[in-house]
Amino acid sequence: MSMYTISPAPHIKSKDSTNRIMWFVVAAILPTAIAGVWIFGPHAAWLILASVAAAVLTEAALGRLMKKPVTVTDGSAVITGLLLACNLPAGAPVWIAVLGSFFAIAIVKCAFGGLGKNIFNPALAGRAFLMLSWPAHMTTWQNPRFWPDVVSSATPLAKNAVEIMGPGSKPSLWDMFIGNRGGCIGEVCVIAILVGAGFLLYKGYIKWYTPIVYILTVGILSRLAGGSFIFSILAGGLMFGAFFMATDMVTTPLTPGGQALFGLGCGIITFAIRKWGGYPEGVSYSILIMNAATPMIDRLTKRRVFGKKKR
Repeated sequence: MSMYTISPAPHIKSKDSTNRIMWFVVAAILPTAIAGVWIFGPHAAWLILASVAAAVLTEAALGRLMKKPVTVTDGSAVITGLLLACNLPAGAPVWIAVLGSFFAIAIVKCAFGGLGKNIFNPALAGRAFLMLSWPAHMTTWQNPRFWPDVVSSATPLAKNAVEIMGPGSKPSLWDMFIGNRGGCIGEVCVIAILVGAGFLLYKGYIKWYTPIVYILTVGILSRLAGGSFIFSILAGGLMFGAFFMATDMVTTPLTPGGQALFGLGCGIITFAIRKWGGYPEGVSYSILIMNAATPMIDRLTKRRVFGKKKR
């Protein structure tokens, strides 16, 4: 007689599976990636393809090497490759994308046990690895192909952007909204980011607690420090990071309160790095730092079991 095992409650019936959610997330990132290719040109497409291919092949190879089921069809490796590519400067060499994806999958994801067991967001950890190893390649920014000059060394967030790019050439808020500015492939077109984010919010795959608290924290602190609220939330990778990476289901808190606290921490750290750090942007490092704090946040915000007295 076979034993019928019932898993612990809650028992939720849903059409959504891990694979289905992952591929919907891929679909949500695509508008941003396509916008980046349109803005920066075909080299951005090669970076995206190389990053995704390296992520998928690395996961498949390691799965076979460790004699584990090959899980590339679940879409998680594709997401990692896409996110990493969107965090690269459009003029970066292709090998940068390949190495970043290899590090993200092999060291950050598979070394910890695979999907659902990694502590840090793999794509962001891959970007941090590239920033520390090849800072020159990771901080040389390509302007939109519609601009007369091809390459610039500054983004709107750079403290000396006006001096480097020339007086009056600092992008307007509208240019920053539509993507007519220098930066990473996936961070420049806010319209495309909001389209993908709106889709994920509508499907219920992400909640608003983390991204909204994150964005508002950066904007409010920047305004209190004498800066522009709108400029601070449009500049850099804040929008992309808040909606697509700070909402990662594996490396972020479980409860609404925990997610809001996570967003608050990300916002404070991002502002601090922008204001006083050596880099003009701090989104990647702020999310990685808060990833490490996620277990503690989950413990602090754990819901009380019904009927159990509070200690």
